Amino acid sequence: METGTIPIDELAGGLDLYRTLESGQSYLWRREDGEMYTDTVAPGAWYSTVVGSDAVSGGSDAANGSTGDVIRVRIRDGDLEWESTIDAESPVRRLLRLADDLEAIVAAGPDDPLLREAYEAHRGMRLVADPPFGCLISFICSAQMRVGRIHTMVSTLAREYGDEIDFDGETYHAFPTPEQLATATEAELRELGLGYRAPYVVRTAEMVAGGEAHPAEARDLPYEDAREYLTRFVGVGDKVADCVLLFSLDFDEAVPLDTWIKSAIEEYYPDCDRGTYADTSRALRERLGGEYAGYAQTYVFHHLRTGA
Repeated sequence: METGTIPIDELAGGLDLYRTLESGQSYLWRREDGEMYTDTVAPGAWYSTVVGSDAVSGGSDAANGSTGDVIRVRIRDGDLEWESTIDAESPVRRLLRLADDLEAIVAAGPDDPLLREAYEAHRGMRLVADPPFGCLISFICSAQMRVGRIHTMVSTLAREYGDEIDFDGETYHAFPTPEQLATATEAELRELGLGYRAPYVVRTAEMVAGGEAHPAEARDLPYEDAREYLTRFVGVGDKVADCVLLFSLDFDEAVPLDTWIKSAIEEYYPDCDRGTYADTSRALRERLGGEYAGYAQTYVFHHLRTGA
């Protein structure tokens, strides 16, 4: 076992691990007390995920969600501690985006009352950088679902179709590769509770496994072209595409227009409602600061969802 620590006071803007991993950005981590997405805070709790060997660079292994290495993290005595089957400091820094200067991002934001309130209430929340394939499937599952139910769906897919990895006396499940998930049938996934999302998941896995398209290929496109590229996957509209761009592919300007953000537009930013997703998203992106509008969106989303 490899272990290490990263002092939190060395991170610009700090780190709130609970808010980062339980704010609706990622469904590929597990809280090891089994209480993830139950709105209960457990300071010092371990979180775990399984990453491919290429997770840091965003190459094919990371994009495919292929099996590889267990990583566990927790906050203790002012440090972010990690344990892994590998030297995981670099993947941890990448997955949790520890290089982001939160202080600069917040300072660069617009002088907006709701956004300032959200930034103040949730200090230390960072964006995540999940593997693209796992992120894509997670948000295909997210349609009309609460965060806890989405997490259960994604965990079930890992348990049923992903590889088992033994680490420190425990068994972990990697998120399935496209090839593994493409072996599932629509009927099987419906039995597992995916409902009408089942054929979307199967067909998207088949597309990636067969080389027809790959979510990681959107990374090098201009933002709106990247969003359009991702909508070729079955079950992916503009909102899901924006989630994948923001939480996996480093498009910090992406502003997913989910139910909570639409309510924020109605109440706080009515002039940003332009009638279409693309135009409304563009207007809100400009209102929330452009380059880091996705950070602002994530804070506002979490602030409204939690009733803070």
